[in-house]
Amino acid sequence: MSFLQDPSFFTMGMWSIGAGALGAAALALLLANTDVFLSKPQKATLEYLEDIELKTLEEEPRAFKAKELWEKNGAVIMAVRRPGCFLCREEAADLSSLKPKLDELGIPLYAVVKEQVKTEVKDFQLYFKGEIFLDEKKKFYGPQKRKMMFMGFVRLGVWHNFFRAWNGGFSGNLEGEGFILGGIFVVGSGKQGILLEHREKEFGDKVNLASVLEAARKIKPQTLAPEEK
Repeated sequence: MSFLQDPSFFTMGMWSIGAGALGAAALALLLANTDVFLSKPQKATLEYLEDIELKTLEEEPRAFKAKELWEKNGAVIMAVRRPGCFLCREEAADLSSLKPKLDELGIPLYAVVKEQVKTEVKDFQLYFKGEIFLDEKKKFYGPQKRKMMFMGFVRLGVWHNFFRAWNGGFSGNLEGEGFILGGIFVVGSGKQGILLEHREKEFGDKVNLASVLEAARKIKPQTLAPEEK
C-alpha cells in the first residue's frame, strides 16, 4: 500500500478525474448541438387546423374556427413563440416584408399568439403587418407541442441567431411563455391543404422566405357559387 503515500499517484488520479469531467462536458456540448435530443415535430393535418378555436383581440372578443382565415383566399400564418422575443420580432419583420407581394396575390398574412401579457401583442404589431389572433389552447403549436428549455442556450445555432437579430437592431424582453416552439404555415384555400409547414427547431430558426412565397403562389382562390356572391 506504499503507493498510497506517493503524491504523484494522487496527482495522476485528480488529473484523470478532471480529464474525464472535461470529456463528459465536451460530449454533452457536442450532443446538445446535434438534433439527437430535439423532439421531432408531428405534422398537422388540415382537419386539425380547421377545428382550432381562435379569438379576436378586441375588448369583446369574437371566437371563431381557424378555417375562416384561409377558406376563401388561403393564408400565411405565423404561430408566434413569444411576442416580446427579439428573435420572433425579427421573423415577424421578415414575413411582413412579403406583404406587398402577398397583397398582389390576394393572400392575407396572420399571426396567432398563445397569451396576452401587458402590451406585448400591441408592441409586436410594430413588427408584424397582419392581423393577430389569440390561440388560448395553443393548438397551432401542436398537434404535439414541443419545448426547448435551457438546452437552447448551449446551442451554437441559437447564439448565431441571437447575434444575427442583435446586429439587425432588434430588441425585446422576457415577458411571457417562450419555451413552446412556434412555426409558420401556408394554407391553401378551401380544401387545398397545407402547402408549407415550418416548425421552429430551436430559438430563432426562421422560415425560408422564398419558400413561403413559392407556396403562396400555389394557392388557388375559391370560386364562389352564384348564390354566395
